[in-house]
Amino acid sequence: MKYPSGIRIIKLPCTGRINPILLLKAVEDGADGVYVVGCKEGDCHYLDGNIKAKKVVKYIKGLLQSIGIDPGRVEMYNLSAADGPLFAQFATEFTERITGLGPLYNNGEI
Repeated sequence: MKYPSGIRIIKLPCTGRINPILLLKAVEDGADGVYVVGCKEGDCHYLDGNIKAKKVVKYIKGLLQSIGIDPGRVEMYNLSAADGPLFAQFATEFTERITGLGPLYNNGEI
C-alpha cells in the first residue's frame, strides 16, 4: 500500500491519549494539516478512547475556525487495524484536501 510521502505517523496506544496541545503543537511546528486515525466507533480496546478523541478533534476544529484557520485542516477517521487500503485512501484524500487549501504558513506567518 502506498500513501503520500508527506504523511508523518505518530503512534499512540489509543487515540484517547490525543490532547488539544498535541494537535496544536503539530500545527505550530509547521504541519499544514493534522488527522487522527482511531478504531471504529464502538470498537475501542479502551472502551471510549476514540469517542474522546473525536471530541478533541471537534474542539480543535472550532478553535481553529475562531482564529480564522480552515477547520478542514484537522480531521478524524475511524477504521480497523485491518483496513490498510482504507488508511491509504484516507491519507491520499486528506493530502489532496490540504494541498487544495494551500500552505498554512506563508513566510512564517499564518
